[in-house]
Amino acid sequence: MTDELAIQTATELGFDASATREQALADLLAQIMGAYSVSDNEGPLADAIEQFLHKQSHLTVHRHGDTVVASTSFGLPQRVILAGHIDTVPVIDNFPPRWLNPGDPLIREDVAAAHPGERVLWGRGATDMKSSDAVMLYLAAALDGEHVAPAYDLTYVFYDHEEVAAEKNGLRKVVETHPDWITGNFAIIGEPTDCGIEGGCNGTIRFDVITHGVAAHSARAWMGVNAIHKAADILNRLAAYQPADVLVDGLVYREGVNATLISGGKGTNVIPDECRVHVNYRFAPDKTIADAKALMMGADCGAELGNGEHEATGGMFAGFGIEMADESPSARPGMDSPLAVSLAKLVKERTGRDPLAKLGWTDVARFAILGIPAVNLGAGSPLLAHKHDEQLPESELALLADILTQWLVAR
Repeated sequence: MTDELAIQTATELGFDASATREQALADLLAQIMGAYSVSDNEGPLADAIEQFLHKQSHLTVHRHGDTVVASTSFGLPQRVILAGHIDTVPVIDNFPPRWLNPGDPLIREDVAAAHPGERVLWGRGATDMKSSDAVMLYLAAALDGEHVAPAYDLTYVFYDHEEVAAEKNGLRKVVETHPDWITGNFAIIGEPTDCGIEGGCNGTIRFDVITHGVAAHSARAWMGVNAIHKAADILNRLAAYQPADVLVDGLVYREGVNATLISGGKGTNVIPDECRVHVNYRFAPDKTIADAKALMMGADCGAELGNGEHEATGGMFAGFGIEMADESPSARPGMDSPLAVSLAKLVKERTGRDPLAKLGWTDVARFAILGIPAVNLGAGSPLLAHKHDEQLPESELALLADILTQWLVAR
């Protein structure tokens, strides 16, 4: 049987001082999972996180919008940043969350096989990425310099609007407005990686490819020009694309170009005068945004965010109209950093896993722009992110906490 959590909105976060670490982690995860925080609704969870961090006397806490930043000031020679987004994608009949006991039919077969006899937390955000947020909150309280002394000064960043357009991203806004809050020698983003390291990330650009026609009554279609029919060539070019594997600094990244939306037409008996195919290009970290645009629309197309439609002068969609919608840079792996090397060695010892390439976009790219080496390391399977049956086996919390504590405290 499933046991639905009673928490609907997290108004206070915390755990009993006598609780075991495992119970403290489970309590924190259940509390933040119980807070509905789909993008644009992060406020209540940000409030609860801010209150929790303010209770930790060794932390200095700042807030900008719904992003909360807390830092230690132990006077140590290096600083590590641990960052996690607090928003989720929209729910798909998977909120409120539930603890699932062994044998529950909602537990995925692959999860049950890998974690037999273990309870699982099911629901939106379980892997992406409230499990890592819970571990970071626990570390923010536990690594206090008195009971447990870290080897580095620490900055914790809990930020909003990661799952939507880059212009809304809370980490981006803090970097632009308060760059002194986000300084350090190394950063860890808690994106789901099954507690392994995933280095760098693909970049992403999104844009509309546009065709134009002439409107007419569908009974006299020869009086018009059908823009939707013209889009067939766009779809043919997309269908002919072969995904490319690109080796960058020892890690293999896979690129992809895909239509994700299509729209056109103004009536059921009207020949459409415009059609838009929304395209997403995920490009490897050997390319800049400018390189990616050149491949899709030509180097001198002129299409930029907010400047309307331009004609593609070259590239995959030469001859079509282009209107930019979003863009985020790629990030090279950065695995040659001494801190990355030591963390990768520990992760290998604990999990047997070598670093892999991060195929999705993450905010390691923002740290790369700042010159701060960064990796993705978090609890939960990346293959379950955004799925309707998103879920996390409880032991992953302890594993991530073990790895991070051991690494952060090591001298």
